[in-house]
Amino acid sequence: MSINIGFLLFPNLTQLDLTGPAQVLSRIPDAKVHLVWKSIEPVLTDVGFTINPTTTFADCPQLDVLCVPGGSGINEQMVDQETLNFLRHQSERAKYITSVCNGSLILAAAGLLVGYKSACHWMWSSYLERFGAQAIDARVVRDRNHFSGGGVTAGIDFALTLAAEIAGEEVAKRIQLALEYDPQPPFSCGTPKKAGPEIVDKVLLLQAERIKRIEQNIVIAAGALGQQTPT
Repeated sequence: MSINIGFLLFPNLTQLDLTGPAQVLSRIPDAKVHLVWKSIEPVLTDVGFTINPTTTFADCPQLDVLCVPGGSGINEQMVDQETLNFLRHQSERAKYITSVCNGSLILAAAGLLVGYKSACHWMWSSYLERFGAQAIDARVVRDRNHFSGGGVTAGIDFALTLAAEIAGEEVAKRIQLALEYDPQPPFSCGTPKKAGPEIVDKVLLLQAERIKRIEQNIVIAAGALGQQTPT
């Protein structure tokens, strides 16, 4: 029996949030990967090339694994009721509800992280509490049937962790070896603590306009969720 693994595909997503985990999870025995969007037209990613959806919201089978990647495109998706309703519908019977990077904010906007711990990219993690979630500073976080990866590259760690959960540690180890995943970055600056305040400040300055735009929709999405969620 196939294991249906679905990734939300949307304009201006960070492609590695999706393609990294997809590369890992596609190698689970009997896995079938679905790239899901409103239509099957090519979707433009944040690096300028497109990815083709394989199915639509309407035609998507029931997923065993629901995964939401991140990127600047979360801004629109956090307030898109068609997207949020799709996630809510799939989550009712999905065995695992997952995210990578700030994709957790889309899950949160759908009301799927209330009372859950979650990882998120460091730049966006503080916003999770507005949706009733608890941000955890870790590469991979598991809370019951929710798995989440931190920023971008943590998606590979997340996917290997989930692969071990689904198919066993031996299978996950074989996948890791086959992909020769043995990260040895040239610089020790992959977290704010390691990078130091000077580099962090420069990154935040470069992202200031983007942060401001997304913050506006976070306020809207959190407010809408608050109206739906009993206190």
